Amino acid sequence: MPDQLHTGLTVLAGPTAVGKGTVSTYIRDNYPQVWLSVSATTRQPRPGEVDGVHYFFKTAEEFDQLINEGAFLEWAVVHGQNRYGTLRSTVQDAVAAGKSVLLEIDLQGARQVKAAVPEARFVFLAPPSWDELVRRLIGRGTESADEQQRRLETAKMELAAEPEFDHTIVNDSVHRAADELVSLMGLAANPR
Repeated sequence: MPDQLHTGLTVLAGPTAVGKGTVSTYIRDNYPQVWLSVSATTRQPRPGEVDGVHYFFKTAEEFDQLINEGAFLEWAVVHGQNRYGTLRSTVQDAVAAGKSVLLEIDLQGARQVKAAVPEARFVFLAPPSWDELVRRLIGRGTESADEQQRRLETAKMELAAEPEFDHTIVNDSVHRAADELVSLMGLAANPR
């Protein structure tokens, strides 16, 4: 990775259902100066998700080929099922162009990026409480009861990783959390 990568790279991670995607979408919509990396995944699109905008949706075979080519900055199996990964080339190109890059990834991926680019900024997005995290996951209504239980078990382990990060932001308000994250990235928060 080029030495300049650390100057423009921020990694956002946290437990499942904490609102990483919601905070990232808010930043995408309100902070055009932040370049949001789009992950590749083997999971099926959720309603409204667009290939190349929300994720690069890949078959298992396509994902395997990208792994074999060394195309990922990080990749992981998430919740014991689907694979997610960040394409190295898209991040390198954005940082080389002078953009402030935000990776919204899971804990496993954040650890891989930390091993590859320890100088990057690592931010943990935390829920206001465990009960609120459970409410958000169940309220989403996009997973079966079994999947919800699997994700809650994963979330317990993910919450324990908070000390591995440089900063923690509590997601008690999407707007406030996004503003705090953008400020940590060294950019001016938008006035309301």
